[in-house]
Amino acid sequence: AWLCEWLLGLGAEVHGWALPPLRPSLFEALGLEKRLRHEILDITDAARVKARMAELKPEFVFHLAAQALVRVSYREPVRTFATNALGTAHVLEAMRAGNFPCSVVVVTTDKCYENDSAAHGSNARNFKESDPLGGHDPYSASKAAAELVVAAYRDSFFSHGTEVALASARAGNVIGGGDWAEDRLVPDCVRALSAGRPVPVRNPAFTRPWQHVIEPLSGYLLLGAKLEQARHKKSAEEIARYAQAFNFGPDPGSNRSVRDLVEEVLRHWPGKWEQVHQEKHLPEAPLLSLAIDKARATLGWQPRWDFAETVAQTVAWYRDYFEHAQKSAAPAIIGFTQAQINAYTKNFK
Repeated sequence: AWLCEWLLGLGAEVHGWALPPLRPSLFEALGLEKRLRHEILDITDAARVKARMAELKPEFVFHLAAQALVRVSYREPVRTFATNALGTAHVLEAMRAGNFPCSVVVVTTDKCYENDSAAHGSNARNFKESDPLGGHDPYSASKAAAELVVAAYRDSFFSHGTEVALASARAGNVIGGGDWAEDRLVPDCVRALSAGRPVPVRNPAFTRPWQHVIEPLSGYLLLGAKLEQARHKKSAEEIARYAQAFNFGPDPGSNRSVRDLVEEVLRHWPGKWEQVHQEKHLPEAPLLSLAIDKARATLGWQPRWDFAETVAQTVAWYRDYFEHAQKSAAPAIIGFTQAQINAYTKNFK
């Protein structure tokens, strides 16, 4: 939804495919159904994906559709693999069959790496794009598989010409206004605090590369632009420079613990937190950190908001939402969302 809002602000003609929105929904809060060409489409439906792609022939594709929750992947592993791995293949196969010029950014996750932090403890490394892919849970493994699908399609079908330029993007732990997913830390904070309850926290010592949703989106847009510029130059060498995998994460100082994040949220929205039981059969990696040197050097991208600003902007959005949502004040929510994008981009060169 944030990407759609940003693209609309840039004057793009946006077509969106998604499953029906859950409620509450940022998609509905921003009134996006009436502001872009939206249709309900499941990317596991290969025939429909192929047919619609052939009709639209888009100039850019940003593929973010996913089953994106680790704990849900334990309950529904087959659906997770079907959506994340096979669904990605369906999108890319539709583009191969359509044979039209396009720049493509496939978004996976920072969890696509073979994470051995449990064994290395505090010596766990920052994952770089050349590190081995893997995953101990179905979600992470499915996203590693999606990366392999991207690499296979790029090497097999899209590397011998300049019609399709294909890259993948691996973002850190994204927070920001409008996320209502289950078993995610910030939505859990918001649900608890808005109801006057303590925030439930499963793993307070776990460390993650927290970043505002605007940060990786700026990377996706920049990567898409670089791919398109290279494609128009009709330079296979230039395309190869950008048709790769890129990490988009925060500066190392924003790699903070779950406890740090919750307590920073409580600075802006007073309340309490409590530790709750973590099911031992649903393990998650205790440490996760990304190296972003490649994005800096190759794309000229860098994060702009530090940890404190990221949390402040996130909480400010939710507090504004609760002020206006009950009045069905979509224009105010749209305006606040656009204002945060504008605040982020105002010093772009």
